[in-house]
Amino acid sequence: MSKKFDVVVTQRYSDRDGNEQKRYINIGAVFETSKGMSMKLESIPMGWDGWCAFYEPKAKEGGQQTQQRAPSRSAPRSDDFGSEEPPF
Repeated sequence: MSKKFDVVVTQRYSDRDGNEQKRYINIGAVFETSKGMSMKLESIPMGWDGWCAFYEPKAKEGGQQTQQRAPSRSAPRSDDFGSEEPPF
């Protein structure tokens, strides 16, 4: 079984300055097997519209394949939540 594609979704968000940005999130992979192609989803983002794209995996130095990762985010500070009650 060989990995053929990363399954990626694009989400839009606003940065601190109010500028619209895009974030690319790897949610799974497409593999080629002796019986054909298979897709394995590892996660489904909240608010996902159902569209995804397949990108060829980027090669690491040394010829190994790597997965794309979403940019890491630091943990929110306590003052980021405000005084609102949680929605759950």
